[in-house]
Amino acid sequence: MQMRLTWMTISLFLLIGSASWGGAPQEQSLPTPLGYVSDYAQVLNEEWQAQIRAICKDLETNTAVEMIVVTRETIQPLPHAQDYASRLYEAWRIGTAQQERGILLLVAKQERQAVVVVGKSLLPFITPQELDELSLKFLQPMFHSGEYGANVYRSVLSLASIAGKAPVPQEKSRPIRSGGFWMNLTAVFLMIYALWRFTRPERRHPFPRWKRGEYWGTGQGGFGGNFGGFGGGTGGQDLR
Repeated sequence: MQMRLTWMTISLFLLIGSASWGGAPQEQSLPTPLGYVSDYAQVLNEEWQAQIRAICKDLETNTAVEMIVVTRETIQPLPHAQDYASRLYEAWRIGTAQQERGILLLVAKQERQAVVVVGKSLLPFITPQELDELSLKFLQPMFHSGEYGANVYRSVLSLASIAGKAPVPQEKSRPIRSGGFWMNLTAVFLMIYALWRFTRPERRHPFPRWKRGEYWGTGQGGFGGNFGGFGGGTGGQDLR
C-alpha cells in the first residue's frame, strides 16, 4: 500500500489472523491524543500506563524524541493498521517540533495488528532488523497471550533504548556581538544626546549668555557671588 506521507516511515506489521482487504474504505475520524499514552482499547492498567508514560517522558527530556503509544479496539473501516497509523502520525504531528524525531506505536486489538511508525530523523538508528526482533520478542506473543501491558512496556523500553543512540540536535547559537559594536552604539547615543542638549529652546544662545555673566564660570564666585545674583550687578537683566 502506498504511503500518503511526504516523510519516510518504517512500519512493523503483525498479520495475525485474517484481515479483510476490500475496496477503498470510508474516511474514519481520528481520536484526540491523551498524552504519551492513549489507551482507547483499555488494555493497559494504571500501573502499566504510568511506567510507559515515564519512559516516554524521560526519552523526550533526554533525547528530544517524542514517542506516543496508542491502542484502539478496532481501526475499521480501514483494512490495516498501517494506513491508520500513518494518518495518526501526521494528524497529531508526532515529533514535528523535535525535527521529525517521532515514534508511534499503534496496537489494534480486534485486527490483532501492531505498527511502529518512525520519523525520518531516526531512520538511521531504528532499522528494520531491530523492528523485526521487537516483533518476535514482544508484539506477536502479546496477541497470543493477551498480556498487553507487559509487552507494550517492553516494546517501548526497547524502542527508547534504540532511539537513545540518536544524537541530540544542537540549538543554533546566537551570534555574539563584538565590543566594537557596543562602542559604536555608545558613540551614536552620545552624539544624539549632545545634539538634543544644544538644540533645546532654552539653550539656543548659550555663548552670548556666558559673555553677559548669566551662567556660572570659573572665577566669578558662583551664582550671584560678584554679580549679586541673577540681575543684581547687571542692572536686573532677565534671561533671554
